[in-house]
Amino acid sequence: MTENSTSIGNRPNAGVSALKGRTGAGAPAETRGRTTIADGVVAKIAGMAAREVPGIHTLGGAMGRAFGAVRDRVPGTGSSVTQGVKVEVGERQTAVDLDLVVEYGVSIVDVAGDVRSNVIGAVERMTGLEVVEVNIAVDDVHLPDEEDESASGEGRVK
Repeated sequence: MTENSTSIGNRPNAGVSALKGRTGAGAPAETRGRTTIADGVVAKIAGMAAREVPGIHTLGGAMGRAFGAVRDRVPGTGSSVTQGVKVEVGERQTAVDLDLVVEYGVSIVDVAGDVRSNVIGAVERMTGLEVVEVNIAVDDVHLPDEEDESASGEGRVK
C-alpha cells in the first residue's frame, strides 16, 4: 500500500483529513491547504446544538446569566449563543464544557445524554473535528412558576 492510499475502498487520500491538508498537483483540491476553525465557531455550534434539545431551559451559570440579562438590555447587543459554553480546539480534536439549566420534571440523565449526542453530531458534522468529550454541569432547575428576569422586562426594584 502506498502512502497516498488506504484500505478504505482503495481510494487515494480516503483517510486524509480535510483540516490538515496536503499540497501538490496530485492531491485532491479539498486537501490542498489548511483549514483553521476558531474556538468561537465551535462554541456557537455547540451552544446552538445544546439549546435544540427538549428539556433545556438555558445555558450558563448564575453569574453568566446575570451578566447576560444586563447585556441583553443594551441596545444593539443580543443574547450570546456561547453563554455557558467553553471549548478547547486543537488541530483535529475538540473538547466542550457546558453549563446547563434544565426544566423541572425532565430526566437530567436523559437530557444530558441527548445534549451530548446532539453536540457531538453537530460539531463533528459541521467542522470535521473529533469531539473527544462533552462535559456537562447542571447548574439549576427551572421551575414552572419561576419568571425569567430577562423575559419580564422589569427588575425587582422600580
